[in-house]
Amino acid sequence: MTPADLAALHGRCFVTPRPFSEPEFAALLDTSSVFLCTTAHGFALGRALAGEAELLTLAVDPDARRQGTGRRLMAGFHDNAIQRGAETVFLEVAEDNAAARALYTACGYVEVGRRKAYYRHPDGSRVDALVMQKALSAA
Repeated sequence: MTPADLAALHGRCFVTPRPFSEPEFAALLDTSSVFLCTTAHGFALGRALAGEAELLTLAVDPDARRQGTGRRLMAGFHDNAIQRGAETVFLEVAEDNAAARALYTACGYVEVGRRKAYYRHPDGSRVDALVMQKALSAA
């Protein structure tokens, strides 16, 4: 997927947080610690450095949801993070994103923190970001 492809899909998936732009994806992909996992219907973008990984964003085509794509992307993300030496992975998710929270919980993540009023909805209202963590294992 090109930065333009990533931005187009991200734009179909997100309002809160705001979708990443093509130049933002291009800049991220030009960073050595950043990696991309893709399927025909989505992608996971993360970074790994100093024993930790962070899921920057996960996007699954709205027309292809509830078919296991998110779980496959998360498995690929975890495998890639382990290959890059990560022992722990973190992510942030909007508190009101029930589908993403359910996926992350099913993948073994637990809430370890909260950023109050972190994300802004288009109407100006705010929602907390939940910080979630998972220990990775090479086994």
